[in-house]
Amino acid sequence: MENIGKNSLPQNGESTGKCPFVHGGSTSPDTSPLKWWPKRLNLDILHQHDEKTNPYSKEFNYRDEVKKVDFKALEKDMHDLMTTPQSWWPADWGHYGGLMIRMAWHAAGTYRVADGRGGAGTGNLRFAPLNSWPDNGNLDKARRLLWPIKKKYGNKISWADLFILAGNTAYESMGLKTFGFSYGRPDTWQPEIDIYWGPEDEIMAPSENRYADLDDPSTLETPLGATHMGLIYVNPEGVNGKPDPMKTALQVRETFARMAMNDEETAALTAGGHTVGKAHGNGDASKLGKEPEGANIEDQGFGWINPTLNEKGVVTSGLEGAWTTNPTKWDNGYFEMLFNHDWELQKSPAGAWQWEPVNISDKDKPIDAADPAKRNNPIMTDADMAMKMDPIYKEICLKFKNDQEYFSDTFARAWFKLTHRDMGPKTRYIGPSFPKEDLIWQDPIPTGNKNYNEEEVKSKISNLGLSISDRVSIAWDSAKSFRNSDLRGGANGARISLSPQKDWEANEPERLSKTLSVLKKLSSETGISLADTIILAGNLAIEEAASAAGYDLSIPFKKGRGDASQEMTDVKSFSNLEPAADAFRNWFSGKSKSSPEELMVDQSQLLGLTAPEMTVLIGGMRVLGANHTDDKTGVFSEKEGVLSNDFFVNLTDMNNKWTIVGENKYELRDRHSGDLKWTASSVDLVFGSNSILRAYAELYAQDDNKQKFVNDFADVWSKVVNADLF
Repeated sequence: MENIGKNSLPQNGESTGKCPFVHGGSTSPDTSPLKWWPKRLNLDILHQHDEKTNPYSKEFNYRDEVKKVDFKALEKDMHDLMTTPQSWWPADWGHYGGLMIRMAWHAAGTYRVADGRGGAGTGNLRFAPLNSWPDNGNLDKARRLLWPIKKKYGNKISWADLFILAGNTAYESMGLKTFGFSYGRPDTWQPEIDIYWGPEDEIMAPSENRYADLDDPSTLETPLGATHMGLIYVNPEGVNGKPDPMKTALQVRETFARMAMNDEETAALTAGGHTVGKAHGNGDASKLGKEPEGANIEDQGFGWINPTLNEKGVVTSGLEGAWTTNPTKWDNGYFEMLFNHDWELQKSPAGAWQWEPVNISDKDKPIDAADPAKRNNPIMTDADMAMKMDPIYKEICLKFKNDQEYFSDTFARAWFKLTHRDMGPKTRYIGPSFPKEDLIWQDPIPTGNKNYNEEEVKSKISNLGLSISDRVSIAWDSAKSFRNSDLRGGANGARISLSPQKDWEANEPERLSKTLSVLKKLSSETGISLADTIILAGNLAIEEAASAAGYDLSIPFKKGRGDASQEMTDVKSFSNLEPAADAFRNWFSGKSKSSPEELMVDQSQLLGLTAPEMTVLIGGMRVLGANHTDDKTGVFSEKEGVLSNDFFVNLTDMNNKWTIVGENKYELRDRHSGDLKWTASSVDLVFGSNSILRAYAELYAQDDNKQKFVNDFADVWSKVVNADLF
């Protein structure tokens, strides 16, 4: 447990009690003009990482720049860094490997498979809250150690890539043959405000707020992946700081599963992460300086400043000691230490619970990190003891203990998965050292046929007898699974025809099956992929709907999608992509505590949409008749199937009056006659009630923007159906 990094009141020269407006600008979070309406729908997550925050020009493309790096030179510099101690932060045993591994791990380990958010892909460890979480104590030192390399290679290497490369290099310098590494993670320039880290108002608050039942780890609130706000996974001292390895084992299993790891991968990562390096708790944590985000201005973002630079002043986790006899060497020492000794609870100098051996020979003790003349007791966390006491983990670890090569390979693969899980398909990998092997968690997809005339195929589609609604619905359902967070899902692969997607309630399985059977037959006859056929059918439906509105529209089409097989599809993993709602088809399962409007914003953010794009897409989908089960809720038009701006025209018409008639059910009636005209959900009505969304709705309701609406809808449609083509 970390006992540092908690929020505190301003101090040491910070301004307190002064009017924030004397300078004319609202520069404090406490002065937001919208703070008075906390339940207002917050659209900010749709506009994070705006180009205005990015210091690079629009022409700059990091994924192109990184290919210009001298990879050998960079990796040599990184190797040299590991054993070049700096006086301002001395290296344990003269090697920064343990620190760099922890940095890489904690950058990547925030990934959660439930929503694909988190992970190392954006370099967000630089920003709050991550840079100031207790679990990330002193990782600011690791980043400062990397600064000379970042400064040297500049625009050709991102912080995000450097974080993971540092961890990989550290393991290699200690003797592990890693599985590989890919470059290509562009940095963001502000915190990721879309990520929900938990309901607590305080870092390291008791776990109960996160669970329906603390004794049942599966009740951890979705999509969270840690036992406390401020930790990556579990409390090293035990559940709520109370040692109990069997209870901790259950928590470890759940938190690692939430980042897509099975028991074997979990055991390998736990053991491999603690084979090298040490925990730091050899001092009084109360004497440490503030975390980076709370530190004084003169500290320059350097947090947790130690009163001394010797070992006695180093406090990070609160636990103190190394896990193995040789903490800078990749070996089987972790298992030898864990299973060859009995362990008892002790307190670290910082007052944290840790496990230490009952009896141990001096030669088996690790050398002191700062004084080679001393040897100290090794330690185990509660999670380490779980590897010994939980019968499943124990069996796996004993297998590792007896087969070093097997352990090393399992760990290397799990480490690669941990650090690359959010990068998307293998086609996005860059550099000389990524593995060529196809891995099921990469969601492999074969290359599709490009050698065909799309106009001829469209002609055949038009004669299939499928309605505009049928074609729009299947194309949308195929594409809507895409997550911009970890670049999974989408239309490529045609996984909508496979388990589990073909059976999702959101995809109308019965209707889907009928439409698929028609399109599969055409796909077989023409020799093009089902994935291409589905999107081409959807595009054609949009073009026909635009033509009915009097507009000549041609949606650009990208060929070459492939069809994945069931064997290429990890059913359990893909189950995490199942939606609880689809605002664009006006469907809500009722399985979420969030409002339909909030679910719409969340869905839009994962699709990579802005608020204007979300608005025009909703309006178009309604008039196309793409609602789930052909429901008429929100179809504010007498011309269903025509791509018109009727949704916005009628929504903003003050001759209409809305009344609530049930849960998430509203009626639109003529203000004068009282005649019922249409029904709506709260998602439909929010485009008239929310001031920002109403501004967009009014724009598209204008008489002079009818064609703009059609063109904008087509652009957003193309963006969604092509989002997974990299």
